[in-house]
Amino acid sequence: MKMIEVLILKIEDPGCFWVTVKGCRTFVDSEMEYKKLHAEMNQFYNRDVEEVKPLTLEEGQVCVVFCQELKCWCRAVVKSILFCADHYLAECFLVDYAKYTPVKTKDIRVAVEAFMQLPYRAKKFRLYCTKPVTLRIDFCEDASEIVPAKRWDSAAIQYFQNLLKGTSQIEAKLCAIEDDNFDVYLYVTIKDEKICVNDDLVAKNFACYVMTKENTVNSAKSQKPWSSLSLKSSPEKVISPALALWPMLMQGKVHNNLETSGDASNFFLEKTCRKIAAPALNGKTESTVRATVGFSLKENINISAQPTVQVNRLLQFLNSDSLKTDDIHYEQQEFQKINTAQPPIVLSNKIEPRSVLETTPLLVDLKKELLRNKFLGPNLTESYCWPPIARGCDSVVISHHGNDPLLYIPPVLTFLRSGSCYKSLPTRNGPIALIICPGWRKAQLVFELLEKYGRCSRPLHPMLILLGLNKEEAKNVKLQRGCEVIVTTPHSLLRLLEHHSLFFLRLCHLVFDEVDNLFSEASKQIFTILEYYKKTITIEEQESAPHQIIAVGSHWSKHIEHLTKEFMNDPYIVITAMEEASIYGNVQQVVQLCLNCQRTSVLLQILDFTPSKAQKTLIFTNSVDETEMVYKAVVSSSIFCLKVHKEIEFHFKYAVEQWKKIFSSGSHVVLVLTDDCMPSLGITDATCVVHFSFPASPRVFGVRLHSMSDNFQNVLEKGSSIDQVYTKAKSILLLTERNGCHAVGVLRYLEHTDAKIPPELCDFTAGVLEAKEDMKLARPLCQYLKRSGVCKDMRICPDRHRVHLQIDLPQEMADNTIPMAGCVTIVPLHIVDATNYFGRIIDKQKDQYAILVGEMIEYFKKARNKVSVEMVEKLALYGLHEEGLFHRVQVLEIPPKEENCFFCNVTIKYIDEGRTGQVQVHQLFHLPTRFQILPPQAVEFIVCRVKPIDNEIEWNPKVTRYIHHKIRGKLHEAKIVLALGNTIWVDPMVRVTKLSELKTSINEYNIRSEILSMGMGIDNPEHIKQLQKLCKHAKMLALEEKTLQTLSVPEQDADSPQSVPEKDVASPHSLLMGENFTDICNSSQMTLENHQCDTISELKKAEGSTQHHHKCFYPEIKWFQKEDTVTMKIKLRNIRDYKCDFFGDKVVFSAFSGDKFYVADMELHANILKGKSVCVIKNEEPVIILAKDKKEFWCRLLKHKNPNVSFDFEHWEDFEDKSPFPVGAQKAYHSSALITEEMEESSEDSGTESDD
Repeated sequence: MKMIEVLILKIEDPGCFWVTVKGCRTFVDSEMEYKKLHAEMNQFYNRDVEEVKPLTLEEGQVCVVFCQELKCWCRAVVKSILFCADHYLAECFLVDYAKYTPVKTKDIRVAVEAFMQLPYRAKKFRLYCTKPVTLRIDFCEDASEIVPAKRWDSAAIQYFQNLLKGTSQIEAKLCAIEDDNFDVYLYVTIKDEKICVNDDLVAKNFACYVMTKENTVNSAKSQKPWSSLSLKSSPEKVISPALALWPMLMQGKVHNNLETSGDASNFFLEKTCRKIAAPALNGKTESTVRATVGFSLKENINISAQPTVQVNRLLQFLNSDSLKTDDIHYEQQEFQKINTAQPPIVLSNKIEPRSVLETTPLLVDLKKELLRNKFLGPNLTESYCWPPIARGCDSVVISHHGNDPLLYIPPVLTFLRSGSCYKSLPTRNGPIALIICPGWRKAQLVFELLEKYGRCSRPLHPMLILLGLNKEEAKNVKLQRGCEVIVTTPHSLLRLLEHHSLFFLRLCHLVFDEVDNLFSEASKQIFTILEYYKKTITIEEQESAPHQIIAVGSHWSKHIEHLTKEFMNDPYIVITAMEEASIYGNVQQVVQLCLNCQRTSVLLQILDFTPSKAQKTLIFTNSVDETEMVYKAVVSSSIFCLKVHKEIEFHFKYAVEQWKKIFSSGSHVVLVLTDDCMPSLGITDATCVVHFSFPASPRVFGVRLHSMSDNFQNVLEKGSSIDQVYTKAKSILLLTERNGCHAVGVLRYLEHTDAKIPPELCDFTAGVLEAKEDMKLARPLCQYLKRSGVCKDMRICPDRHRVHLQIDLPQEMADNTIPMAGCVTIVPLHIVDATNYFGRIIDKQKDQYAILVGEMIEYFKKARNKVSVEMVEKLALYGLHEEGLFHRVQVLEIPPKEENCFFCNVTIKYIDEGRTGQVQVHQLFHLPTRFQILPPQAVEFIVCRVKPIDNEIEWNPKVTRYIHHKIRGKLHEAKIVLALGNTIWVDPMVRVTKLSELKTSINEYNIRSEILSMGMGIDNPEHIKQLQKLCKHAKMLALEEKTLQTLSVPEQDADSPQSVPEKDVASPHSLLMGENFTDICNSSQMTLENHQCDTISELKKAEGSTQHHHKCFYPEIKWFQKEDTVTMKIKLRNIRDYKCDFFGDKVVFSAFSGDKFYVADMELHANILKGKSVCVIKNEEPVIILAKDKKEFWCRLLKHKNPNVSFDFEHWEDFEDKSPFPVGAQKAYHSSALITEEMEESSEDSGTESDD
């Protein structure tokens, strides 16, 4: 046929560009017909007739819209519908102008049939048999090659656009029709020279010729009529494919010269082909070439691949680029690779995979959106699981990538696109699909993906619902209008169902994301949801609606088996992780521990010499030498044995023939081989696999197990169960000392399979874990351990889970170290989450950081001191001006290629606030040494005894945001319960407000109580107890022994009351480092359990008896004061042999109560008059009255805080009226006096008796 002149309207790439036919000869009046059509449309629709407004609007609907850009009414197809603030917006494609334009729904009208007689003016063309290529580099072989690609390169698109822009004439020759695409050879005329664009792109290495079945239309059945691109009302009679390019009203005016015969051909291409064929082809082939270049319009289009291949080879031969390869040969190689190394997969039903995105059963717009987001799939799992999910079938997908939501989101959106199947559902607001995720973070990710890709389907209005324990929050939940998809978690869903069970009467699709984690964390809740779903789908309105359950995960389990049997209908099970497929197939897993030198003897003991049934055993080794050694050992045991390895490839055929023979009962055949031989053998009927050598990777382990796939049991078949005692297939793994590093992984796998675990393996794994912990000294203490007291999986966590004496020493601050106990004033500056903050401890007596800030401001006020850094050093300190303040920052990371770049970004840490950030180098100033002396002031604070709900390991962002806005930058009072390194655990942490007029203070809020009141946290009483156990395990008592003095009793009078001098046994240092720290935190009396009093030891020696060794205890003491005296109440009853010694600055009290000996050695805050101080017994309790040296009120009793000594709040009012301290009193009294009920309650919780 003759070529047709076209006019380009829009170019996307060489595989998609829109044209209109440019009139010639008698067809010149075609454009006039379109102008007339548009004039009539504008006249009709400008009248604003109500009857032509559409009642409903769906994607793909043909309509007439008003285009604001063209200022006229145009024919269009609705591509997508978006919801804006107060209206709907439809993205429409103008079929006569090839333009996409957004249109408000009020500007959309029904397409009247009279205006639909002319076919669309814009035709969608693509270059025939011309596919994109890309350069692939093999770094292993240091080689590169040009190979076919899925998408057009930007350079190819740019070249194609420039080629069409610089031409004076564009012509096209129709070759094939597929759907709404016209495949053409495109020709451009540049400077009186005609160029074939297809050939030019191939010659320039932008494309290659690929002949596929889709490009060849062989029969009338495979060719869709052109009328399919128009409306149903249009006539379907088409004279020829070429005629379809022209307006329908002019089809009767076609000239005879258009109906060309088979001899008609394009002169340019025919001439090229003759040149190619002349030297090497005979006449017969030449005529074939001539016949295939042109085609008969009286018959259907039929094009042979022969000339294309010849042209392709010539162009590639003439091209001097050495990287160019034969695309046909490349495809054959790839096909062979796929066939010889097909990835193993286990299916319950036959599925035809869709390995190319273009052939997947997804919406066209969805495919485009995936490509725009650089989607590289579909991968193996997606190619098998998308088809059944898109058809609405129940599906279970187990894969190594089982946590990827794209395994189910695209096919689910495709199925939801057809809204007609849901018409029988109740006409109420409610979701059709429910996606259940294991946690809030995963639910957030799934919701974001739904919003991104949901635009390609019909409007679904997805909602993310995450509810806490607050019942009012669940009661007040309202679904937005038109919500058809809800994303939530199991616990949140049950809380919602408790108050809004009618929300889910329309539920049809139930999706479980990471189903293995859901069952392990919330199996009870999941089965409750399944029972509810089972009842919901039985109502009458649900009978004709689709019902689908989708479960996607990484591991197979008994719970999933129960799910498939009890709640699914003929499910499609897709498993691409072979180690999980073996669990699904009920393969017996056996682990045999032995020494490496004993493997051969252990192997021979394992092999069954007299099996009751025919046995086929594979023994896998890692080397040729091992294969030969094992082969000889098995043969010597009189077992029929074969061997295969890479050095005897000629033996493969014989080995396969012998293996495939049918053996009688009692026979046993063994094949010893290396892993690289498995793809060539293709064995799937083995009954036993012996891992003589440990598999190199999980994938290799899976390939080995796949060799028994024919003997995997199908759990969907009646009578099959994982609980059966005997299984048909068996896997035996030999674990030696050389594979000790894999013991943890092996144990985890065996626990997952519910197999019998050898006690030796548990002991061995425990030793491995101990060794791994010893190697983690350089790692920080596990963050989950610090925040909640436990780490969910210590076996795979990379951080440290032990307290180490040298590493966790308290950090230095200003003139001293971080306090280990007592009450402090803190200011949170960086909020990590709801209970984890970084900030500073405020010293109200002398805040050295405040002094430093003042000095830095004064220093940098002078312009000459603001010297920008030209070259930064890692870990060095610099100054940074930000928001009117100067900060000390430390450089943590420097881009390796930009070390000397003045404007490059570097990662910094604000050492006095704890946060990190990025700044440009020129923003950093040189920091004088005097400003670097003060240690970093940032301290990590963790609020104790509260953790996230629903077994979450991270706090919901909602509660973190609330706490951030409430506490950041504000002063708080906190009681320290534990301190390690730079971290302080506090309980409680309160905001105290002083009422100066009333001379009192109130607790504005308690952070722990605030979190609990939001319903996003629960009590965690084991938090500190677990950390205390770690401190005990670390044997930190060793350092405390150095701080304690030995207690001595005079020998001359053993029966008299003894004076026991003691160095402050409750000093902050001893509180941190001593093993008795645990007892201090849990009791009101400090027990020195690991120290025997020297006095008792001496008495024992003197008396020569073996009586019980006494231990020393610290009594609980309450105190209050007057202007001239201090009264201390010792909370002991029925004491004997008591003694109280007074000194100028200390008091030592000792006594026996029952069979326990108590000692209190107290260094006082100020001096006393020892001659006027007394100790008396009042109400059976000792009371010490100290006479002050000076008449004044003390801000505290002791020099060092002691958890067993506290203020007596019964005398609080009397003391407050006489207190001389105004608002802003000194630090120690401020902390102890202001935290009233909170501190007293906390002290009672941790102040139980320690001497029981």
